Amino acid sequence: MIGVAPPAYDPAAPTTASTLPVGAPATVRAYVVELFRRHRRAFLLLITVNTVAVVAAMAGPWLLGGLVERVSDGVGARELHLELTVGLFATALVVQAVFVRQVRLRGAMLGEQMLADLREDFLVRSVGLPPGVLERAGTGDLLSRITTDIDRLANAMREAVPQLAIGVVWVFLLLGGLAITAPPLAATVLLTVPLLVTGCRWYFKRAPSAYRSEAAGYAAVAAALAETVDAGRTVEAHRLGERRVELSEQRIKEWTAWERYTLWLRSVFFPFINVTHVMLLASVLMVGGVFVLQGWIGVGQLTTGALIAQMLVDPVGLILRWYDELQVAQVSLARLVGVRDIEPEAGDALLAPDGRDVHADRVHFGYVEGVDVLRKVSLEVPPGTRLALVGPSGAGKSTLGRLLAGIYAPRDGRITLGGAELSRMTAERVRSHVALVNQEHHVFVGALRDNLLLARTDATDAELWAALGAVDADAWARALDDGLDTEVGSGGFALTPAQAQQIALARLVLADPHTLVLDEATSLLDPRAARHLERSLARVLDGRTVVAIAHRLHTAHDADVIAVVENGRISELGSHDELVNADGAYAALWRSWHG
Repeated sequence: MIGVAPPAYDPAAPTTASTLPVGAPATVRAYVVELFRRHRRAFLLLITVNTVAVVAAMAGPWLLGGLVERVSDGVGARELHLELTVGLFATALVVQAVFVRQVRLRGAMLGEQMLADLREDFLVRSVGLPPGVLERAGTGDLLSRITTDIDRLANAMREAVPQLAIGVVWVFLLLGGLAITAPPLAATVLLTVPLLVTGCRWYFKRAPSAYRSEAAGYAAVAAALAETVDAGRTVEAHRLGERRVELSEQRIKEWTAWERYTLWLRSVFFPFINVTHVMLLASVLMVGGVFVLQGWIGVGQLTTGALIAQMLVDPVGLILRWYDELQVAQVSLARLVGVRDIEPEAGDALLAPDGRDVHADRVHFGYVEGVDVLRKVSLEVPPGTRLALVGPSGAGKSTLGRLLAGIYAPRDGRITLGGAELSRMTAERVRSHVALVNQEHHVFVGALRDNLLLARTDATDAELWAALGAVDADAWARALDDGLDTEVGSGGFALTPAQAQQIALARLVLADPHTLVLDEATSLLDPRAARHLERSLARVLDGRTVVAIAHRLHTAHDADVIAVVENGRISELGSHDELVNADGAYAALWRSWHG
């Protein structure tokens, strides 16, 4: 077949190591087998019910073929037993209708059960992903998998999987019935198989990779848009709007190119299948006519064979149509199953900190191989210290904060908590001692109380109100009609971004870790409110170790120790007064900020 070249750009190709993995074909097949094994009883029942429906459907052609055969033999009207034939035909129709309904019902139930399992498996693995993996991949890739890929799979699981099973059973049983009734006609039908296989090979050689690239292209579009929205203030501050628009337009252009290519594939393949169906029926009638004239088969056999051949058209078309749908679904499934390939963070369950001091020893770290963001960083944070990390944008402050929180592991060097290396401890152990709070927050659909209890399930109402008071949120929370029982999130009370951030900080107060890393934790509040909240938090968190990435220098002013990060290194270390008197980089920042 004459082809159109696919787009030169392939968004499915791994361009960076930061994207979440896509499952290998063997992994996808193994997961599909696992799903069917979980629901093998329902699947076998579906096949059994479908078999009865097919046999009932073939009763019509057999009865009609027998009637035609008797008429051609000159049997009289009385000997035709029309009443019996009509009665049997009506009975077969009723049986077919009942069992076809059961097939559709049980197929839909099987699809929903498998879809529910898939969603639960993906959610469990997504929630358990290492934080560093999510940080590097960004929200766009995971978001497109949770939304677009799940939606595509929903249609496939509800319709394509059961319909394919139904279609395959119909084809095999109809071919078997045709072989029993008129073997020469069955051979004629099989002669059209090479033509059908040729077209299918042409299509399915191109379709999987094309659909995979189309899905990856959409994910790239979603990632560009999500990242632009999430970093809206940064985009505006650095005047990156035009560049982000150009990036989004370029990715949309690349995605739509793959959309057009897959549309062209379908526009060639499905008309070819329709032509094959016509050739199938024409060959059965022509060859069957010759066989009848030669006396090799009877007219009744030709009638039955032609009707069964006609019945083959629908299930074959059904298989090909839903198999095409599965090409899209297979790509989405591979993207979801790929999350299973991410190994959970390994750690020594017996390794625990012996103390609360945080120590970084000659740490190197980079997001890209061979390019270090941090170099030879050494830092000692005694228990109860309030440390502020300051420096120009892009110096590595947030990266260092994430290393101290155990989100990333250093490429070289060590970061320890109480003498135990963070990267060797289990994630649960690290989270019980160190918490990271940044400007990314989430309000879960449910009561305000439930959102707070996520941090500590045994907290009393008094403790919940105390946590809200510690973050200056008790005033607006008490003004809610239902107080702690007020529904928040989508469909509930609409919280402002600042209020949502206060809830995140209240969770932090309830969790009560001894070491906190705060990265723009009050960025959504106005400067005066943020200043007041930080002082309130300082009183509540007195005695705990606090590492604050200071984007507002009043945070650094209140800290016990300030570390100035420049070009991936700590260039200055000391208190506010010491660094101002030293007249170095911090003093210049302070004068610039303070005016």
